[in-house]
Amino acid sequence: MEANIDDSKAPLIEHLIELRQRLVWAVVALVIAFAVSFYFADEIFGLLVVPLTDAFPPGEGKLVFTKLYEAFFVEIKVAMFAAFFLAFPIISNQLWAFVAPGLYANEKKAFLPFLFATPLLFTAGAALAYYIVMPTAFRFFLGFEGEVGGLTQEALPAMGDYLDLVMRFILAFGVCFQLPVLLLLLNRAGLVTREQLIGLRRYMVVGAFVLAAILTPPDVVSQFLLGLPLIMLYEVSLAIMWFTERKRAKQQVAE
Repeated sequence: MEANIDDSKAPLIEHLIELRQRLVWAVVALVIAFAVSFYFADEIFGLLVVPLTDAFPPGEGKLVFTKLYEAFFVEIKVAMFAAFFLAFPIISNQLWAFVAPGLYANEKKAFLPFLFATPLLFTAGAALAYYIVMPTAFRFFLGFEGEVGGLTQEALPAMGDYLDLVMRFILAFGVCFQLPVLLLLLNRAGLVTREQLIGLRRYMVVGAFVLAAILTPPDVVSQFLLGLPLIMLYEVSLAIMWFTERKRAKQQVAE
């Protein structure tokens, strides 16, 4: 088995030096990504505003800022938010380059699918939030505009509050879509079995909607649109475990 692991037997100080080098490259990538994102901050924020623009009637709606410095700090936050996504491939590559030499060949083969699945699932969750959940939720919120007690009730969202809401949606859906990765890693590590997860299904349904209520704004629409995909991802994880166990059993019989 020792032949499967990389030959490097570097002492602790060399590992620390390598770790520092990997961190430096990750920070450099993040700084460059931030500089590029800050230059295009207006365009990036314009993309993030599209769901709200579409929710308003054509030609109506506007964003306001109530503090003189708010618009500037919105651009800073937009740049930081975008920089993380731009730099993530390099950061993850540096992390993998540091960890991989200490893994056996079969461990690398088992871990690589999760490394590729993580950004794909995050992107899927973020896309669901951007294209479906946010437009639906914003139309629901804007439905409260109108006359109230003889006064006009009008939505005037602030730039900073809107950006915080958008980032909350994207991060909540992106992180929650990592559920299959988490469950499959726990299963592969032998910490949970498919039978145990099947027995916990009813609690998972309740937990999915509780988690959705915590992570999303306090409206039923957003909570439902996050809770339902979580339940579906849970079932998909169980199906993948079933196929994996079946494949493993066939290999054992063949051996």
